[in-house]
Amino acid sequence: MGLLRSLVMMLLLICFLWLPGYRAQLPNSAHELDVLLQDYAYRALVRPRTGLPYDGAVPSDLDGIKIAALRLRSGSLRRKGVAMYKEFQIPVGVIEQPYVERLVLVYQNLGNWSQRYYSLDGYTYLAPVLGLLAYNASNLSATNLPLLDIRASGNPITIKFSDVKLAPDGYVAMCVWFDLQGNPNFSNVASGNECSTIQQGHFAIVVNSTALPPAPVSPPPRERRKKKTSKVWIIVGSVLGGLLLLVLLSFLVLWVHKLKERKKMQQMERAAEVGEALQMTSIGETKAPAAMVTRTQPTLENEYVP
Repeated sequence: MGLLRSLVMMLLLICFLWLPGYRAQLPNSAHELDVLLQDYAYRALVRPRTGLPYDGAVPSDLDGIKIAALRLRSGSLRRKGVAMYKEFQIPVGVIEQPYVERLVLVYQNLGNWSQRYYSLDGYTYLAPVLGLLAYNASNLSATNLPLLDIRASGNPITIKFSDVKLAPDGYVAMCVWFDLQGNPNFSNVASGNECSTIQQGHFAIVVNSTALPPAPVSPPPRERRKKKTSKVWIIVGSVLGGLLLLVLLSFLVLWVHKLKERKKMQQMERAAEVGEALQMTSIGETKAPAAMVTRTQPTLENEYVP
């Protein structure tokens, strides 16, 4: 019984001593994470071929992070660039300082660890943080290597994010670039999911969750009453205006009708003043007016007998 108790106590002591050391393996900062991911990315370069990307594996504690390594010649990188390395499109003209014959571009996708190592107060990530860092490739078993300084001397490096959430209505998505000191720098998003840079670092698409879109301002009750009153007066004025126009049109029609009747009466009066027109008759070769009916019949004197 005493032996069993001793074994249990020993196991508990081992677990107590082992767990702090186990947890201490997790990087405490973004820089420590870069150092660890460089080591694991280089482990994927076993007899690598130049110009081909190799996916690496991360410790199980960092599940969700994806890494890859791409070995290149410096001259080839400068003259040809890289058509597509994961989400990164690297143009011609990229140079490194200090100069090395070969270099390795380490790719990082921090996934659900983005907020932990690159926390941005007041911002929400719409895409995971992606990293592109350059190291010397002269010794592929080296760890804790210093970073090379790479810059695009012509066209910028383009990052085409493949997993981007839609920005909420009223919010504007922005690109964020974290430099090697972890300082954020913001710029506009192109084509909905593209960002650009001339330097290496870490990149993401975010939205400022503190900048709420302006809500529609409702007018005070007095102004609302004024607006309602003005609408009523507009309607009443429109109705009265329509009725007035209808009355004016009616008067115009009556005036035209009376004017026509007056002209007709004037024509009849002028015809009466001229008198009745006589018919014309021919007497030989001469035409003369002739009356149709005489008013008084002639009477001979000898017809009256006293």
